[in-house]
Amino acid sequence: MASITRLKSGSWRVQVRRKGRYVNETFVRYDDAKSWGVESERKIDRGETPVVSRIARAQSFGDLIDLHIADMKEVGKAPGRSKLATLLMLKRRLGRKTMIEIDRECIIKFGRERSSEGAGPTTVGIDVGVIKLVLQHAAAVHGLLVQVEPVDLGRIALKRLGLVGPSNERDRRPTEEELARLIHHFDSNPRQIIPMGRIIKYAVASTMRQEEICRIVWPDHNGRTQMLTIRDRKDPRAKKGNDQTIPLLSVSGYDANALIEEQRSFRSNDDDRIFPFKHKSVSTVFTRACQDLGIEDLHFHDLRHEGTSRLFEAGFQIHQVALVTGHKDWKMLRRYTHLRPEALHSLAASWAAE
Repeated sequence: MASITRLKSGSWRVQVRRKGRYVNETFVRYDDAKSWGVESERKIDRGETPVVSRIARAQSFGDLIDLHIADMKEVGKAPGRSKLATLLMLKRRLGRKTMIEIDRECIIKFGRERSSEGAGPTTVGIDVGVIKLVLQHAAAVHGLLVQVEPVDLGRIALKRLGLVGPSNERDRRPTEEELARLIHHFDSNPRQIIPMGRIIKYAVASTMRQEEICRIVWPDHNGRTQMLTIRDRKDPRAKKGNDQTIPLLSVSGYDANALIEEQRSFRSNDDDRIFPFKHKSVSTVFTRACQDLGIEDLHFHDLRHEGTSRLFEAGFQIHQVALVTGHKDWKMLRRYTHLRPEALHSLAASWAAE
């Protein structure tokens, strides 16, 4: 029978002596100590070697991050790409610190450093939120003695300093001249492998993200009904299985379905994607072209913004636009309603014609 004793620190030491073998571990919670002792005895009986508990060896903040990731994978909720990237970044920067060193001063210093590197108030807020999440997980799931309150105090301080807060809504829209210059720049270059001119038009016409554009496949396109299914569309509440079928419209100045049909002659037998290119390459080429043409502060994602705004300018309502853009929260669509004043003329004309 495993022997469990309480130490002066309040922790529990479990010792297992069985069949000439001796192992011991120290735990914060009695239940963890008891479970490990029972499992260690069973392993010795089976001729196996007891393993060191991941909970017992959690000493640093990096250990807590590893513990959080392992636990989430165990229950089938592995961190998505964005969250995992944040966790790994935090492990690189704060992983060697002990749990007690993750205090108010540490959080403020971390926030200042991230801000000086160019991270905006929203990004810093997300980073601090993930730090708190890791500590809460360790305390709630494993009963580890960690302090969450200093993180809250650090966040309050960063908010007072203006380093944490809501982001400024981006309202950059490309002008017709800028779009024309970009499209001409790409179409007039015979060495341009990626059909960037077509992709730019399609991004505006479909409001799709660059990752989605470079992921859609031919079997999910129905040219007759002019519909397209986007698999695993980005959604903060459902990382996988969020498939959405959208209409391919032609109200933005470009015809989304016709642009896909133009791609058909370039269809590859080795790749079933409609636009078989790396989305990062698309973004890089776009950014480089903007620099060459002297177009300032324009990102590829702004084309989604542009396409969404054009849907509103065409007279669609929020719930109708959401069927194209994939927004589940209609409030999020309000940031895309940066309509050009001159668009009201065409809207008024269409209403008068009814």
